[in-house]
Order: sequence, then C-alpha cells, then structure tokens
Amino acid sequence: MLKEKKMQIVSSLTDDLLRSSIIISTNYHGLLAKQMAELRNTLSEAGIEYHVVKNTLVYRAADRAGKPQVMNIIEGPVALAFGYDDEVRAAKLLNQYIKSASSSLQIRGGLLGDRVLTPEEVMSLATLPPREVLVSKLIGQLQAPVGILHNVLSSPVHGLVNVLQNKAQTTKE
Repeated sequence: MLKEKKMQIVSSLTDDLLRSSIIISTNYHGLLAKQMAELRNTLSEAGIEYHVVKNTLVYRAADRAGKPQVMNIIEGPVALAFGYDDEVRAAKLLNQYIKSASSSLQIRGGLLGDRVLTPEEVMSLATLPPREVLVSKLIGQLQAPVGILHNVLSSPVHGLVNVLQNKAQTTKE
C-alpha cells in the first residue's frame, strides 16, 4: 500500500475514533462478500460505519486519537463498527444480524467511551430496552416517592375532614 494511502486511512480512522461514542470489534472471517455488503448496508442505513481495517493502521490511529484502549479489542482479522449517536443501536443491529442470518460473524469486544467491553457486555447492551422506555421508567421511579409523600401528608387532612363531616351530620340529626 502506498504511504499516502496509508496516511489517508489512518487520518480517516483517527477521525472515526474521535467522533464515535461506541466502537464494536468483530471477526468477519467466514462471511461471504454478499453477506458483508448486506451487513454494511444495514448498518449504514442506521448511521453506523463498518470498516475492515488493518490492525497496524488502527494502532496508529488509536495512538493519534488518544484511545489506546482500542488495542485491547483488536486481534486477528477485524472489522470495526463505529456508532456515533446511539450507543445501543450498533450492538442491537449486529446482534440482530448474527441471529437472523445465522452468520459466522463474531463480536470480539467493544469500546464505550474509555471503557473496554467484553463480547458478553456488548451483547447485553443489545438486549437493553429502547431509550424512551428507560427514560419513562426513570421518571416513574422519581415520581413514586413524591406520590407517597403526598398521600402520607394529605392523609391526616382527609381524616380531619371525615371527622368534621361526621360531626356535622350528627349535629344535624
């Protein structure tokens, strides 16, 4: 490979490493070209980039980007999925592809921020509910103590009202 071409690839990888919120390393060995194109198209539609990369070029890009943790998920023939917005979407799409296509694609690991993820942790990310569901559950959990406090504080007032109403009824009779 020409030196200029390598420098261009390293520069592009450095940019991808800096912009991505999650990086998932996969072993693509055994995938047919048709399957690889299908996977790339599926990921591309979701805004996820998927590149087969040379390990030495990734090492250089990781060094430039200040992300040495990437080297922990690179081993053997590697393709990297770069997720930019939603950290969970990349893991979900890769997991769906592996299950639906019964492919030989294997997840090797991931990098979420500065944290290295095992393949099991990446797969557990794929099983998380959508963000909207998690946010609504959190809001419900935050509102529950306020509702309980309201009931506890208003209970004596309701009791007093009931006593006064009963007293008023008995005086009328």
